[in-house]
Amino acid sequence: MTPDASPYTRDERTMRERMIAGDMYLAEDPELGAESRRAMSLTHQINTMDPNDHDGRRALLGELLGAFGPDSEIRPPFRCDYGYQTFVGARTFANFGLLALDVATITIGDDVQIGPNVQLLTPIHPIEPGPRRDKWEAAKPIVIKDNVWLGGGVIVCPGVTIGENTVVGAGAVVTKDLPANVVAVGNPARVIRQL
Repeated sequence: MTPDASPYTRDERTMRERMIAGDMYLAEDPELGAESRRAMSLTHQINTMDPNDHDGRRALLGELLGAFGPDSEIRPPFRCDYGYQTFVGARTFANFGLLALDVATITIGDDVQIGPNVQLLTPIHPIEPGPRRDKWEAAKPIVIKDNVWLGGGVIVCPGVTIGENTVVGAGAVVTKDLPANVVAVGNPARVIRQL
């Protein structure tokens, strides 16, 4: 895109290519709509299958997600936009109600503990009313490093990285990067202790 071009101008790339690149794209694109419906279908299967069918749920999560590490578990219900933009490491546990809006990549490391009703939100929307009404959006990736613990109801905002071993208290809203080896709480989340 030239310096004078608007971020809301179509170019030769598909909307999916624009989304993957982190540029503004139209959320109502038919190709993206089909990919979103695929994710909804797979999450519906995951969320309604026999709770004792661990192997079946694991297979579907492997089909849905970009990566799903060994000995990891995501308890239903689970929701995501696309699935293929979410990468989960080994031995990670996500409790009931994980919401992963994976318009940009969501990378979750090894040995991560995710409490119930956590929201990982990568999308960003224009502040200007016209482009927002026209359904333009973009996203920034989220990275959750190894051995992080996100308490129940934590919200992680677009573009945030949480350093390894960090603990985020229940209900916190993480709007900025958090370093490794700290405890953070509140809205917005702030560091209250070193580990």
